[in-house]
Amino acid sequence: MRSAPDLRIDPSDERIPLGPLEVRFLVTGEDSGGSVASMELSVAAGARLMAPAHSHDHYEETIYGLKGVLTWTVDGMTVDVREGQALCIPRGAVHRFDNYGDADAKVLCIITPAAIGPAYFREVAAVLAAAAGGPPDRAGMLDIMRRHGLTPSAA
Repeated sequence: MRSAPDLRIDPSDERIPLGPLEVRFLVTGEDSGGSVASMELSVAAGARLMAPAHSHDHYEETIYGLKGVLTWTVDGMTVDVREGQALCIPRGAVHRFDNYGDADAKVLCIITPAAIGPAYFREVAAVLAAAAGGPPDRAGMLDIMRRHGLTPSAA
């Protein structure tokens, strides 16, 4: 007989502040046997992504709007994701996001398979903290991105 799994609501439940952004991991690859990771991404009004546009070859990223509007640029095409809307970013697509609005935004990000997790965001948070409000160390950010499977855009 198979033993019952350890079922828990939001098994990871880790919040990682990133300046005007906050990442809250709900499920990590460790929780799902590597099949999926999910996180809430909160973005303050008027915030722009500090990291360069990037792609990832090892997973799809599906974005589901929970609150406000985030503007995603995917392979040069601009898409506003609003509450109740979903956008699937395919592997290899160069993308970024910004909150051009005057209201905070929140999206659910679903990563399949779970090729990235909280460790990436913790490392980014450390670089941002070391910058003490100034521009982050670009070389350090690019190194973190590459080590975690993100390919920074050359543009």
